[in-house]
Amino acid sequence: MKLTLPSSLCIISLFRILRITCTMAAVIVLSSCSTDSTFNKDIKDSRSADRWFQQGKERVQKRKAELTQTRYGAVEKAEKRRDKKDSKAKNIIFVLGDGMGVSTLTAARIFVGQQQGLLGEEFALSFENFPYTALIKTYSVDLQTPDSAGTMSALMTGVKTNEGIISLPDSVQRADCTSMPKNSLPTFIDLAKAKGKSTAMITTARVTHATPAVTYAHSVDRNWESDEAIPAQEQAIGCTDIASQFVNNESRSLDILLGGGRRHFLPKEEGGKRNDKRNLIKDWQQQGEYASTLAELETMVTKAEAENSSDNMKPWLGLFSNSHMGYAYQRPVEQPSLQQMTAAALKRLKKNKQGYTLIIEAGRIDHGHHDGTAYKALTETQELHETVAWLLTQVDTRETLIVVTADHSHTLTLAGYATRGNPILGDVVANDTKGYPKQSASLDLAGNSYTSLGYRDGPGAIDAEHHSEKDNAEKNGLAKDDPNYRQAALVPMDYETHGGEDVALYAIGPQARLFSGTLEQHWVFHALKYAM
Repeated sequence: MKLTLPSSLCIISLFRILRITCTMAAVIVLSSCSTDSTFNKDIKDSRSADRWFQQGKERVQKRKAELTQTRYGAVEKAEKRRDKKDSKAKNIIFVLGDGMGVSTLTAARIFVGQQQGLLGEEFALSFENFPYTALIKTYSVDLQTPDSAGTMSALMTGVKTNEGIISLPDSVQRADCTSMPKNSLPTFIDLAKAKGKSTAMITTARVTHATPAVTYAHSVDRNWESDEAIPAQEQAIGCTDIASQFVNNESRSLDILLGGGRRHFLPKEEGGKRNDKRNLIKDWQQQGEYASTLAELETMVTKAEAENSSDNMKPWLGLFSNSHMGYAYQRPVEQPSLQQMTAAALKRLKKNKQGYTLIIEAGRIDHGHHDGTAYKALTETQELHETVAWLLTQVDTRETLIVVTADHSHTLTLAGYATRGNPILGDVVANDTKGYPKQSASLDLAGNSYTSLGYRDGPGAIDAEHHSEKDNAEKNGLAKDDPNYRQAALVPMDYETHGGEDVALYAIGPQARLFSGTLEQHWVFHALKYAM
């Protein structure tokens, strides 16, 4: 099988002909640590939220002490001299790419760079230049490879919990209302509101989906987005669905909630999911502002801009699609982009002189991966990158802490010895013995070409019926850079699974120095809390 040499590879050949070499010096700092070699069998079955919470709190204090005693101490002391208040953040922006693992970041970096005419590998996403970076361990109490409910709960409550649980400790049993504690865990949004700050949650997924739901709801099952999903016996005990928890929340911890998921707020008679015949949108409009389109959101923004402060503003709810919002590459014009929702929220949030907390989720990175379609995941990551780049032009990082991370990873892999600048969605083209790109694609043992990107498992798997990359391409019936093309996978599954490896975290602004090294996921909450 012959493949035409991509234009980007011609650039590489020219680059190598110039014989440009560079010398790079690296300083490797090695540190040692001691661990208890005895496996504590009680960890998996522990039922103490206090232990997780206290551990995270103590770790933040220990981290500060470590920083003061090391070579970073000089920087710390200088910052303290500049700000006697220890550089607390007036505003905190927490950006989460759902499923944005390290391999996704690498592939997206190349993808975006190549769109700009670069080879790709040398490009940096907007947040990759932040001064502080950490790795985050994502396991939950009961899972080695976690789900979004458990991971986001750790990030927003400071307590690790179990699969499928929304902002509750691991002492509860999934789908069992009798296990609900008397007192719910306060979320980071609750703490921000208690400090007088304005708060917002923005997502491209359904607002009742696991990740955004953690910021305002408490549920023993992430799937209880509306009442039809809750068994009758559990409803009789008093368990309520996630959508109604938001509308009926008297404390009103969130000032702004924007995303998709209209169906969970409407009765079946009106095209929704609800069995209780309640139209929660109408209920909401008795207490707050509502938008279902970009135009209506812009109207709310115009109204807010006329206010001198946020004190008398009603809370906002924006539901721009029936389920999840459209993917960025094909989003309907009536739906706002992630950046447009962020811009709308910021215009209101900045009215509060006490500051604000803004949570932003690029929720559909995860969905693109689950479908085995790398193009969708990468274009969603690109939208997050562009939104953060825009944010950096709108806020002052001397008073605003920005943290960008993921809740978990996916099984996307980048392999095959592709030459520098190889199209990230294309077939692997290797180098010849002289180091120049070959004129045709690399072939597997069956004589077929293969792509740089693939998945460990998922719907793109090559099974007994479709046993080669060539057959897989024919099964797809699509070009390899088509949004719906499914990359080859190893293990056949209906949908691709999460990955269990660490994820990256990037931070800039007041107290960003707390984020370095390899951290437990629930520690992030405590660092954010300390910074606020």
